[in-house]
Amino acid sequence: MAAATLTLADGDARPPLPAALPKAPTILALDLGTSTGWALRAPDGLITSGTVSFRPSRYDGGGMRYLRFTNWLTELDQLSGPIAAIWYEEVRRHAGTDAAHVYGGLMATMTAWAELRGVPYQGVPVGTIKIHATGKGNAPKEAMIAAARVRGFAPADDNEADALAILLWAIETRGGVR
Repeated sequence: MAAATLTLADGDARPPLPAALPKAPTILALDLGTSTGWALRAPDGLITSGTVSFRPSRYDGGGMRYLRFTNWLTELDQLSGPIAAIWYEEVRRHAGTDAAHVYGGLMATMTAWAELRGVPYQGVPVGTIKIHATGKGNAPKEAMIAAARVRGFAPADDNEADALAILLWAIETRGGVR
């Protein structure tokens, strides 16, 4: 049998461990709507994003959209969280009554969910998001998608692009504090 070749310094074979990297808090950004855009920065700094549909089926009751949204938030919190803060697009004018009702219901659901868990949340005006992303406060959807692509993302639609813009605004301005 061969002799051991590992020499031990002070009787300890373990090398010193590097200092732990600081973890960033998990931040969620939302563009609320029937097709909700979302972007999330995980504790390791990785940014993921997408779009999730809360369109009810013909057999759903009126509240099912909001129950699905609540369940989605809870699952996201469990898998990627805990969520430390939520930023969302603060819309003051809607193209139609249905869109306004859906937005209001999703916002009420999100704020109640956050309040129950002690998660701070803050709306960001549409113009603020667009100016930060494109330099223009009334930028069209295509410009928001292009701005996300310039930053290295590949949004599927304007909802995801808006959520990415909200998240980047929150990170880069430290929530508007700079």
